[in-house]
Amino acid sequence: MRMPTTFGMNQIVSHGFGMFLFAALMPFMREAIEISAWQLATIGALTQVAYLAGAMLLGTLGHRLGTGRLVLLTGIFSSTLLLCMAQLRDPLLITLTLTCLAASAAISWGCIVEIVSRCARAELRSTYLSCASSGTAWGYALNGLLILVVVPLLGWQASWQVAGLFGLLVVALTWHMLRDLKTASAEAVEGLAPVDAAIPTSQLFATIIGERTALFACLICLLVGFTTMPFSYWLNSYLDELSLPAALGGYTWATVGGTGMVAGFITGKLADRRGHGTALMVIFSGFALGLLAFVADPGKFALVAGFGYGLMYFPMWGIVAGWVNQHHSSTATMQISGICMVTFGLGGTLGNLLAGYIRESTGSLHDVFLVLSAASLLLVALAVIILRGNRKVLPIVPPATGAC
Repeated sequence: MRMPTTFGMNQIVSHGFGMFLFAALMPFMREAIEISAWQLATIGALTQVAYLAGAMLLGTLGHRLGTGRLVLLTGIFSSTLLLCMAQLRDPLLITLTLTCLAASAAISWGCIVEIVSRCARAELRSTYLSCASSGTAWGYALNGLLILVVVPLLGWQASWQVAGLFGLLVVALTWHMLRDLKTASAEAVEGLAPVDAAIPTSQLFATIIGERTALFACLICLLVGFTTMPFSYWLNSYLDELSLPAALGGYTWATVGGTGMVAGFITGKLADRRGHGTALMVIFSGFALGLLAFVADPGKFALVAGFGYGLMYFPMWGIVAGWVNQHHSSTATMQISGICMVTFGLGGTLGNLLAGYIRESTGSLHDVFLVLSAASLLLVALAVIILRGNRKVLPIVPPATGAC
């Protein structure tokens, strides 16, 4: 489990810290940096755009770069920026730094997908990918630990420094793992031509539209973005609208993080042993049932919705990437995953715009969560189609027998 553990730590740095630590520390930083509400809104918009740009860049040009080298460069880059955040006070520089962190996070995950798809044994790829993607949930938990322990003792600046130093440690561990992995891969495929075929950039979008697996992967990510982003953005507002205790929102997000921390390994194993369609059915059904229960009684079933969210959101990325890799080379899987991240962002943007329109038109958020529940049922329907059409596919790339 050395590979998924190392890459899970990369996800803690790139996504847990790089994408979400600022939001966690913002209440403590506000007085020192004097940032306005519109500047915060700008940061949220620009980081989303940067994440999409990083994903698009990886999908179109990533196959021309060495993913091992790139994952190390993004790790060094992110760690350096995290250390710099402790010293920054200018909102413009903070915005620029967070934007670069978001783009780096997207590129880092795409590189992880390619390396695991190329080097892990076929029967373990989904387990490794879903474990790695669940590193984001561990990042959620560590952000809470920084707030509870580091900030009261050493201040918010120390939290950024701890995050940056942890990132440098992860870079060193990643370099050591990749060095051994490279040797093992060469031995495993000695005498065989490497199968790392890339989809030409000019044909990438045609492939996604015309090839079933790539199209379904992008549709899944679009719907996941459409449902999860509005849920996370509007949950606390809806609980407040219903005059429910503020602590309920905190408990719900604690449930999300706790579930996500263990869901990766369990659902990844399920995908490798019972098929990706089965794993997708389980996680999408859990998410849909949680949302439906939440709509029926928000006060009673908020924690159930949080459980379903954590069960689905974090391991989904690894399961989908593992499924795509059954039908495409490791390089093509990286390219398709990059476009999947773009569709996820577009879905999240569309979902939040629709949620804002419904809230403005009706004066309530109830119908927003009703729409999200309906969209989650579409995810279940996609899982049913995948499950019925799923069949055993031989791995495209010869596995690295000693790599993992």
